[in-house]
Amino acid sequence: MDVILLQDVDHLGSKGEVHEVANGYGRNYLIPQGMARIATEGAINQLQEEQRQQARKVAAKKEEAERVAQELEEMQVVFTAKVGEDNRIFGTITTQQIAVELANRGFEIDRRDIELHEDIRVIGAYKANVKVHTDVDATLDIQVIPES
Repeated sequence: MDVILLQDVDHLGSKGEVHEVANGYGRNYLIPQGMARIATEGAINQLQEEQRQQARKVAAKKEEAERVAQELEEMQVVFTAKVGEDNRIFGTITTQQIAVELANRGFEIDRRDIELHEDIRVIGAYKANVKVHTDVDATLDIQVIPES
């Protein structure tokens, strides 16, 4: 009997795959547990259409992420900070502060998706990697200037 898996099943396969299983295993375990359904021609066609729609959604999200990454690449974020001796700032500029500044500019980026190459403790120019999507990264320019 052929079944379409509705969820990942250990030692059998992943969600969305079609597998041939023993009749008893399919009818007495997989189907009643909601793990699979019988692979009729209509069900297989429906599965293929769902996979095409999912692929379109993923492609659209990636395209949007590439657009956001392009905007972030062109942007420069400027922070002002109180400065002590040797141009050292009081405290540090954190990924949380960067995420808040990006949110103020209309970009919803989680602080955990921002990676600083070094701690920002001195005035100057810095770069940060921003993970916009699983496959899309952007480099953000950060400038720290002293308060007047």
